[in-house]
Amino acid sequence: MPMRVEAYTATGIATGVVAPSGHLREHVDGATQLLIEGSEWLPIDGSAGRKAGELQLPVDDLLVLVSNELGDVPGHAQWHSIDLDAGPYRIEGELSTMPGFDPGRALARPTGQFVLLRDVRITLLGEPEAGEATCSHALVNRYTVDRIAADIMLGFFFPGAAMSMTLGGATTHAGAAAENPSSTSAGAEASSASGSSSSEPASAPTPPDVSSTESAPL
Repeated sequence: MPMRVEAYTATGIATGVVAPSGHLREHVDGATQLLIEGSEWLPIDGSAGRKAGELQLPVDDLLVLVSNELGDVPGHAQWHSIDLDAGPYRIEGELSTMPGFDPGRALARPTGQFVLLRDVRITLLGEPEAGEATCSHALVNRYTVDRIAADIMLGFFFPGAAMSMTLGGATTHAGAAAENPSSTSAGAEASSASGSSSSEPASAPTPPDVSSTESAPL
């Protein structure tokens, strides 16, 4: 049966179904377009949503994808807390690596355009009052990420993103030594302020629900 999807882009959110069924990654990795049928389009500029029928979106414009067909998570994986900025969105969740993964020695590099996160929370940058969307799993377009913070060096997952590392609750820029707790906390606040200043929409409604997504009311 067709799978329900929610596609986040820089200007709005499309919900609908993708047919035929299967893993969503199969429909986007190596493809140029994603066809969403029976879709609804919700702009993030505050204007009214509308029915869009068949909506064909360039894969390169897709920032985050949510589906009810993303449950095949890796077995025996280690999960790392991560938050990142992609376009107008702040995405928080967990990313998996294999046990014993050493980013300094790893020869394997991620393949494909999208990476899987679990326990995902999506909000609008600079608009915390607009609500949030939560889902068990989501695909993130790793080439559209602007900033990433994680507990280990995962920058090569997201080419071009500004990387910082979260160490014991304090955030430092990758490659920079933490001189003292107060200086790392200041760096974290500066990094957060910098991330919150980009791509702010004029106003933003709560993202729409799909079957795997729960949105908090405004």
